Amino acid sequence: MNQPHVAIIGATGAVGVEMLLCLEQRNFPLGNLKLLASARSAGKRMKFRGEELVVEELTHDSFKGVDIALFSAGGGISTEFAPSAAAAGAVVIDNSSAFRMDDDVPLVVPEINPDAATHRPRNIIANPNCTTIISLMALAPLHDAFGLRSVIASSYQAVSGSGAQGIIELEEQVKAITTGQPFTPKVYPRQIAFNVIPQVDVFTENGYTKEELKMLHEGRKILGLPALRVSCTCVRVPVYRSHSVSITAQFERPVSAAAARAAYAGKPGIEVVDDPANKIFPVPLDTTGKDDCLVGRIRKNLVCDNALDLWVVGDQVRKGAALNAVQIAEIL
Repeated sequence: MNQPHVAIIGATGAVGVEMLLCLEQRNFPLGNLKLLASARSAGKRMKFRGEELVVEELTHDSFKGVDIALFSAGGGISTEFAPSAAAAGAVVIDNSSAFRMDDDVPLVVPEINPDAATHRPRNIIANPNCTTIISLMALAPLHDAFGLRSVIASSYQAVSGSGAQGIIELEEQVKAITTGQPFTPKVYPRQIAFNVIPQVDVFTENGYTKEELKMLHEGRKILGLPALRVSCTCVRVPVYRSHSVSITAQFERPVSAAAARAAYAGKPGIEVVDDPANKIFPVPLDTTGKDDCLVGRIRKNLVCDNALDLWVVGDQVRKGAALNAVQIAEIL
């Protein structure tokens, strides 16, 4: 697969556009590139490496000759069309939640468990949830060094995690408030401008949202820790792009802030930005459009034994979705 034929499904969406950008910026070795989307997007033209490519309508017959199919069109589309892509011989890399917890589908973060991508009985590889990826980029090096036992996390998630409509709603509400005009929230259950909303995704019977439970179940699968304990609160904040996560992590072995910083040395995809005395710490604007996640505010937890508090930030459209998928394709 030195010069694979690649298809992007959902090419005109935010993640699809970012996948196209990642392929170009990383000089991905392509034999051919096919852009697929819904009928209403068919015929649109998108630029890639100085050329214009025409978007084609997605059908079950779209995958002839495709080696790698990058899906970024939502769970319903993945459930319907991914089996057709796999049956046609393409390796599916799916960004939705449709297959993540299936036992015969690997869930992959290339910096953490790249070998998992080689065992794919259904020819499908799942891309994890964006908040899970960003959190695990900070936790995996510490797990390798000290043995992770439990995680308590609170996320601060950008409105672009809801798609373009989330950004539009924030912009419209800010304009309405500053000009004294009325408005009615549509995307979110409450006003998002100048506010925070402690709900991302729908609530389940145990009081946690589906987004919060993804951190538990996906984290266990990716790290190979079926007994890992995780409690998470996911919050939507009025930020355009890049998610932030506050984490308390408890370990099997003694740990210090200095030892944690040393554990990150040389690890790909994660950079320590941690000099609070000089007000140097990660913020969402630092990671927007960037590949690496940033970790800072590393300190010894004052309540739990063998525990650290830390703050990690990453671009959820890029490393949390498109880049991670392209990195999986690079493994292939």
